[in-house]
Amino acid sequence: MASATTDTSRHILREIGGADNVSSLTYCATRLRFDLVDRSKVDKDALDSDPAVLGVVEQGSTGLQVVMGGGVADYYNAIVKEPGMGDADAEGRASSKKEYGGVRGRYDWVNYCFEFLSDTFRPVLWALLGASLIITMLVLADTFGWQDFRADMADQPDGYVLLHAMWRSVFYFLPIMIGATAARKLGANEWVGAAIPAALLTPEFLSLGDAGETVHIFGIPLVLNDYSSQVFPPLIAAIGLFWVEKGLKRIIPASVQMVFVPFFSLLIMIPATAFLLGPFGIGIGNGISDFLLWLNGVSPFILAVIIPLLYPFLVPLGLHWPLNAIMIQNIATLGYDFIQGPMGAWNFACFGVVAGVLYISFREKNKGMRQVSLGGLMAGLFGGISEPSLYGVLLRFKKTYVRLLPGCLVGGIIIGFFDVKASAFVFTSLLTFPAMDPWGGYLIGIAAAFFTSMLLVVFFDYRGKDEKAEILAGLAVEREEEEDADSVEASPSESGIGAGTGKPALQPGAVTVITAPVEGRATPLSDVDDPAFSSGALGQGIAIEPSGDTVVAPADGKILTVQKSGHAVGLRLDNGIDLLIHIGIDTVKMGGEGFEVLVEKKQKVTAGTPLIRFDAQRIRDAGYSAVTPVIVVNTKSFSTVEGLPAPIAAFGDDIITVTAKAAEAVTAP
Repeated sequence: MASATTDTSRHILREIGGADNVSSLTYCATRLRFDLVDRSKVDKDALDSDPAVLGVVEQGSTGLQVVMGGGVADYYNAIVKEPGMGDADAEGRASSKKEYGGVRGRYDWVNYCFEFLSDTFRPVLWALLGASLIITMLVLADTFGWQDFRADMADQPDGYVLLHAMWRSVFYFLPIMIGATAARKLGANEWVGAAIPAALLTPEFLSLGDAGETVHIFGIPLVLNDYSSQVFPPLIAAIGLFWVEKGLKRIIPASVQMVFVPFFSLLIMIPATAFLLGPFGIGIGNGISDFLLWLNGVSPFILAVIIPLLYPFLVPLGLHWPLNAIMIQNIATLGYDFIQGPMGAWNFACFGVVAGVLYISFREKNKGMRQVSLGGLMAGLFGGISEPSLYGVLLRFKKTYVRLLPGCLVGGIIIGFFDVKASAFVFTSLLTFPAMDPWGGYLIGIAAAFFTSMLLVVFFDYRGKDEKAEILAGLAVEREEEEDADSVEASPSESGIGAGTGKPALQPGAVTVITAPVEGRATPLSDVDDPAFSSGALGQGIAIEPSGDTVVAPADGKILTVQKSGHAVGLRLDNGIDLLIHIGIDTVKMGGEGFEVLVEKKQKVTAGTPLIRFDAQRIRDAGYSAVTPVIVVNTKSFSTVEGLPAPIAAFGDDIITVTAKAAEAVTAP
């Protein structure tokens, strides 16, 4: 039996157009990132209907981000195992040069620069998060006087030296990681991209002298720099590598490119980085950092207010990555960072909004929002990751930013008043506050941000008037349906349908027959050209190739749902059988053209009541199949559900038999 993760993964793949529509797939801390052949094939409403999906965000003209939260890796691993995905993913990775050219053609240069930064840092995020928590442990040890966090390693106990090595491994060799991921994003060889900054971290290069000194290499002056923890030099070197490789591949025969392209690339790019690109990259990082440092020096209030008010708009667009690079740059050059403290105000205002949503969802018994908000809150409070909250809640409802920004402002002012600085690069969660100085002022600031936004949501809600009314109406219908189901199971109706035993379907051992709701030819459900139906994922039943133009109720019951577009209707028969009648495949895209809805939700109907009129020829002319699946949605409640294919199906003809579970199966715990 497939797991919930596998079912959701297959649902996602199906609703984005299948494996053939995926040119590449990657993932970050919370999001599946698809690059699609044709994004018009995506059914966003169907994706959003899955409670495991926290949000769907379009990126550029072919990109699609599906927000899954902290378990995103499990969904990624399940999707790439699906038929067709292994080859597509491999092609996407292998043809990274083609992907780069396509992206450059689709985005303007500004958008691509930010996308380049985002996709470069994204794979390193996991290592950075792990290292930040190790740093927090050591800062706590410093706070309690067990060791001096900034003492020379020669003065540290051996155990703490090992702990320091754990986090420094990530930050010291960060240029190597960035060189690899940046080169891969651009379409250059990622291992050559890693080797270029690695050369500047070797004992041989470091033995040339201390940072700031000038040495002469074959008579050419070389200014030495400390490249550990730097991010801009490897980024610029990767760009240079892309153009060098591109030029070399034009002049070197393909048969020997594997040998001579990397040879000449290293021979050209390592000296170019040491003499020119590396110092230029350090200058860029220092320049941006110096500007922000100057602004912070003019008034910490200004910076502390601007940062948390900007972040809610930067993160959805992926524009926050340059600031993350500056944070790392600040730690490397100044020994502290002045951005992370104010950033915490934005994070905790965001988590405060979600906490308020969680409170309201418990009060309203809204299971869907309760799951989304609880997952976002846990990822935020303990991981410092805001994307599940942002995409699962904030970007979905009208009033959230009105509740969010006051928390950002209040928290930013307080953190600015205390002039909070970070002593290490960490993710701003509850676990990492010891890295802030003064951490007491930081805690006051993030608490103020959190509770300001939370209380605004609790007292004034997070939805617009229309949004709230729609959600409450949906919840009321769900509760009514649950009550109806309970009443049916407790006291089943005595009215059977069809020519069976005349007993209700839920009575143990009873066999009930469902008759055709539309004239036409009945065919096996497995023949339908849509895996959602043919696989039985939605339930068992039959398909009808219609010759008539009207769908009628096959028995007495109540309308559970009817699509405004008219392409589908769901009803609960009085004997407890839930039916879905879906007119055509992908006909939702017709926007209601060719359909006339004759009933409304919660309406009582009798056998033969017309439900929907449709124009089958118009469906076919629009390029869609008119085949109409008739599905027993609650198939699992019965022992068997079997379709009865027949050459011709008319009103009153038998099309499905439903056998209730035996008495012992019904009463078993």
